[in-house]
Amino acid sequence: MVDNRAALGDFRFMLSKSAAQKLEKIVGSGHCLLREEDRICYAYDATNREYVPDAVVFPVDSSQVSRILSLAGQERFFVVPRGAGTGMTGGSLAVRGGVVLSSARFDKILCIDEENCIARVQPGVVTEKFQKAVEEKGLFYPPDPSSSAYSTMGGNVAECAGGPRAVKYGVTRDYVLGLEAVLPRGDIIHTGVSTAKGVVGYDLTRLLVGSEGTLCVITQITVRLLPLPESVRTLTAVYDAMQDAASTVAAVFKEKILPRSLEYMDQAALACAEDHLKIGLPTDAGAVLLLEVDGDAAQTMEQARRLGEVCLRNGARAVFGVDDPARAQDLWKARKAISPALFRYGPHKINEDIVVPRNRIPDMVLKIRDLARETGLVMVSFGHAGDGNIHFNIMLDKSDPRQLAKAEAAVEKVFDYTLALGGTISGEHGIGITKAPYFSKEIPKPERDLMAAIKNVFDPHGILNPGKIFPDA
Repeated sequence: MVDNRAALGDFRFMLSKSAAQKLEKIVGSGHCLLREEDRICYAYDATNREYVPDAVVFPVDSSQVSRILSLAGQERFFVVPRGAGTGMTGGSLAVRGGVVLSSARFDKILCIDEENCIARVQPGVVTEKFQKAVEEKGLFYPPDPSSSAYSTMGGNVAECAGGPRAVKYGVTRDYVLGLEAVLPRGDIIHTGVSTAKGVVGYDLTRLLVGSEGTLCVITQITVRLLPLPESVRTLTAVYDAMQDAASTVAAVFKEKILPRSLEYMDQAALACAEDHLKIGLPTDAGAVLLLEVDGDAAQTMEQARRLGEVCLRNGARAVFGVDDPARAQDLWKARKAISPALFRYGPHKINEDIVVPRNRIPDMVLKIRDLARETGLVMVSFGHAGDGNIHFNIMLDKSDPRQLAKAEAAVEKVFDYTLALGGTISGEHGIGITKAPYFSKEIPKPERDLMAAIKNVFDPHGILNPGKIFPDA
């Protein structure tokens, strides 16, 4: 394992022996990892980069978190909040050393209020576990990131996770009503409301959602819920040409149809998912759209019929309605399995999640195709076509300097083209460390300065999750 901290500079606050002893006293010796073989387990995330922390702590309540952060301010060591470590941009990595603060013991669903359609959860609750718990009560929590079987609610809030259903239902920030959080100086704060409306003061809740653990440590989350849809219907549309699939996306919305999910997979993604799961995906196709509608039974049948017609008019060679729930589940497993299965194409991956206006998806698809031909690198695209969120992946061997240089140049070209199309360089993965070098491409200096000033108000000593978002922090 390689400790990559030097790549971000050597500036770091060392964890002293006395500070380590005080940490053990706060959380208990069994909940403070100091041996290297234990700390290594928390040195990585989905970026495949590794930074070994100086310690890992597992607090059990907000009081312990408060004492840890107060100690960090006194002793001058960094604190890095961490959920399940499924992030794609390095947000939970200890890039400058310090203490990883895990939410693993914050794993309780505190309340599901069926009358008011709200719930309170701790940040360590696995997203899928929470979804199933509310669905058992006839309720619905729509945010559904691909990592939902492993990712935690706290991590989803920190990154403002989205997922396939965002096209109809929105992203995590649209469901978070309030938070309990601990500031870097140790203050425990409560933001937001437990009601449908509330406009007293600044909206601190929306500021903290998506802040990537740089402003606070989240210890409790209040979310709103919806009634569980009565009926869901899934369709697949098979295309010979990727461009036809991309053009269909805009056509769907022109027909005033709002699907709850509209995903696409290109040929390389299909081959990868089929090799991984063996469920009979059409690997000879140029692309497949995976569409889903929900509502009452009659409504979903009618929407599904209209969707099928739109797909056929725009070049689909076949459209299939999926009547078997198990088959529909297999298709979603395939969609969610693409990212981890891509390593069949190469030992390393660069994973980006750009967003463009829906009607510019065909332009971006052509740009990615041209870059693949130009560089000779394997480029795979899939994602949430319904809201223009394209997961763009380059597979390569980073030990080959020529491949790495080509890949990095391609990423920059994709980002520049994304912004030229009126898009954004990150739809749901955040900035972290991997996108920090490109941050200024999208955010002008006055806005960057304002964000840095907000960070300084929350965290004047810079102890919380350093090296993230701001490349020159």
